[in-house]
Amino acid sequence: MPSKSYGSVEDSPKPHPIHRHSSLLDSPSSPQTSALQFSSPLLRRFSETRSPAGDTYMKKASQSHDKSSEVIQTPLLKGNGSTKQSAPTVEEGGSSNESFIYYIVYALVNSIMCVPCLYGYASVIFSHPIYQSHINALSKLVILSSVVHQICFSIFSSLPFSIGQVQDAGLIFLSAMSTTIATSMLEGQDANDTQVVSEIVSTTIVLLGLATACLGAVLVVMGKFRLADAVAYLPLPVVGGYLAFIGYFCVEAGVALCISHPIMKPSDWGYLFDDKSLLLATPGILAGIFLTLVSRKCSNEAILPISMVAIPLAFYILMYLCGYTIEDARDGGWVGERSPSVPVSDLLRLVDFHQVRWDLAKDIISTWAGMVFVVSFSSCLDVAAISMDMGESLDTNNELMTVGISNFVSGLAGGFTGSYIFSQTIFTYRTNCRSRWIGVIVAFTFILVVISPVNFLEVTPLFFLGSTLIFIGFDLMFEWIVEVRHKLLLSEYLVLLATFVAVQFLGINAGIGLGIITAILDFVLATANVSTIARVSRRSLAMWRPQERGILEATAYNPDRAQILTLEVRGAIFFGSSMKALGNILDESGINASTEEKKEIVMTNSPLPHHSRISRHSPSLSPSSFRERRNQRKEGNKLDTKIKVAVQRVPPRFLVLDLSSVTNVDASAARGCFLQLAKMCANRNVVVCAAGANSHITWLLKTHETAHDFDLHGPEDGHSQIDQLKDKIILFNDLNEALYFCEATLLAETTSMKWHKGLSPAPGHLTISLSNAFTNFLGLEEKSAAALVEYERHGRSFHTETMYTSGQTIFSPGTTSDGFFVVLSGTVAVLLDDRFGGSQTLISGGGVQKLQRPNMNMFEAGQISRVLSVGSIFGFVDYILQRPRSFQVVAGAKNALVAKVSREGLNELKKETPELERIVDKVLLLCSVVELAAGQNNW
Repeated sequence: MPSKSYGSVEDSPKPHPIHRHSSLLDSPSSPQTSALQFSSPLLRRFSETRSPAGDTYMKKASQSHDKSSEVIQTPLLKGNGSTKQSAPTVEEGGSSNESFIYYIVYALVNSIMCVPCLYGYASVIFSHPIYQSHINALSKLVILSSVVHQICFSIFSSLPFSIGQVQDAGLIFLSAMSTTIATSMLEGQDANDTQVVSEIVSTTIVLLGLATACLGAVLVVMGKFRLADAVAYLPLPVVGGYLAFIGYFCVEAGVALCISHPIMKPSDWGYLFDDKSLLLATPGILAGIFLTLVSRKCSNEAILPISMVAIPLAFYILMYLCGYTIEDARDGGWVGERSPSVPVSDLLRLVDFHQVRWDLAKDIISTWAGMVFVVSFSSCLDVAAISMDMGESLDTNNELMTVGISNFVSGLAGGFTGSYIFSQTIFTYRTNCRSRWIGVIVAFTFILVVISPVNFLEVTPLFFLGSTLIFIGFDLMFEWIVEVRHKLLLSEYLVLLATFVAVQFLGINAGIGLGIITAILDFVLATANVSTIARVSRRSLAMWRPQERGILEATAYNPDRAQILTLEVRGAIFFGSSMKALGNILDESGINASTEEKKEIVMTNSPLPHHSRISRHSPSLSPSSFRERRNQRKEGNKLDTKIKVAVQRVPPRFLVLDLSSVTNVDASAARGCFLQLAKMCANRNVVVCAAGANSHITWLLKTHETAHDFDLHGPEDGHSQIDQLKDKIILFNDLNEALYFCEATLLAETTSMKWHKGLSPAPGHLTISLSNAFTNFLGLEEKSAAALVEYERHGRSFHTETMYTSGQTIFSPGTTSDGFFVVLSGTVAVLLDDRFGGSQTLISGGGVQKLQRPNMNMFEAGQISRVLSVGSIFGFVDYILQRPRSFQVVAGAKNALVAKVSREGLNELKKETPELERIVDKVLLLCSVVELAAGQNNW
């Protein structure tokens, strides 16, 4: 089904009134779905209809968005200082048309939709045959647990219309725990012994209640310390596979309820080959399909509860018309067996603490841990979906505390896990019933069911109870197996299917664990293909003289045979992508690997030790040796496919790698990619430079003797430093420094001049005047240059010069742009933000390592955007646009002399010598052109 975006409350997606997991696909606030927006079928249930309050509701909804200051506090949780988000703007009480009768009607609608499902949930939790003799009492215990949940939500929730009961997210875990307990206690015991059955029931109720209470305590702690985002570590495809399995399990339990035979494994579906079982199951399956279609296709919210009443009513009418009695239906297996009524006092007698096997608690701990993750995950997403549908912000941590309190109290009362019923909460919200009376009345109807002497399983068609589970199961499976195909990548969808199958055959914990491992492998493979190598056109920001820039354009950046080649590397380079990255770099730079180099690359990237004793002896003639050499030939062939015919036939003199967009490099890539690249380039007299690497990558490359820092401010000339760094990658703080080094070295080689500080504006060495910067480095005409020199010669100036110490701020973001600046000596650094100073640390196998770049030790290299050298002009874009400064500039590694050309000074210059003011305008234009040609941002 194609995705649809929803821009308003009227167009927002709708839930069907029973299910609650639609939020997992549609909530933009959920931790896992920021990158994927879904159109969930479960959220479409009420989207295109009006509530009975109609225009009143829509008017209130629109008004509520404008009343952000009106906040309703959670009744017993108000005053929580940790709450950072405002509670939703909702109204308790409501307008005059919301009478108490109105509340009763919609509370009954909620109850009609919930009670059959709760009986189904009971059959799921206690699916083991040993519990069937107590299923009536256990079903009422589930309903009583829902009473506790609903009361807690009505008291503690910030949403007065909230509906909270036993829900489906924890069903499979509760079922697994109850089955584990029953199986363990039945070993060597007689299943027909009432004493054994009593012990199993007592142990199961107590341990499941204890698990629920502990779950609640964990949720309260998570909410209190605002840890709701921690559940985001569970991958969405894994959760989707689990929810799809819940759907399958509900279908399985629903069919089992119809035919009165447990279906515990795939082979149990063979029961349907029996004519009688097939006859009993068919109405339930058809009714489940019918309810699914009604929930998805019908726009009127009243049709679903009416349909749920009509199904058993039609059964009784048909039975009456055919002349059958209720006993005939019972004999045919259409309704439950007659059994004594279950008074409330019998619920208390279900548990005998003297019979509890406390030692079995350790057998269900792992299942409980999985339940904590899944229930907390689904609860957070329920809250996010409710927030989305309301169009207002909810505090997820605060609501998670409410869910935790509810589960804690329910567990202490011998109950089961519960949460917000998302669909019914939204249903109640859309009916304009904003009163806590709704939850109170729903809880009261549940109490009536619990204390009623009527055993509903004796009079309610089993196929109807089964159809409610089948309905939920069909909808879940259709959503998470069929519709989700268009919302996930193929690899993610395969992870979802793998989790679904694994949970079926390996169990919940092992299945979810396998799903997580599969998701991790999928991430590794996907990340390996994300890294890209692309050729880019870049120039340094050095203000070369016109004749020098002409030489560079003719030689260094000649499109037919570039001597300086810049490659931009993006993504992560690690063991899964290092060989591919190396192949792409060699391909772009025109370097064809020799046979020996290919062998060395394969051996370096091999996980096998290649310096072992075997390598020192003559080759073995054993079959394993033949296999090893054959595998090496295969790896060499793979490398041949990765190192294609080179795009650039002749290797450049300088290869510059822009690593500023590389997120991570591991040890395998440091040796298998970058070290091999440095060696191969050294053999071809190609100098490799790397720029913009973060502190982690820099430390790793230097630790593996792959790279070395280059000091532009050092006393040695460039050639002597290059000779010392043979077979190494030269590291620079940023791309501008690396390109400047390459350009300066190439100019020295091309013009037969020595690489020294007088050749060009090397950072930190040359000091120039403002007129010299404008004339020598921007190539002004002789007439304009002479006018500037003459103006300064008479002692007049339209600028001020300031000496800044290393690290001193020149200007900060948000300050007034009252001029532009020119670097007269030293360097200045443009920062990514307003932080500088200090160093970073990382933890290696040898302990804590301090990371600090030697030639830029006053701020982290990762915070530098650009380093500007002598003759550079900056700040002119903000000056021309007359906007506040948008970045921060500080003095570089050494003191910097900076000239500021102010607006006031230019105004005076315009009055005195208009011709000079036009020259300054031309200077700014030339500077913009130079930086545009360099492929950099204008500063």
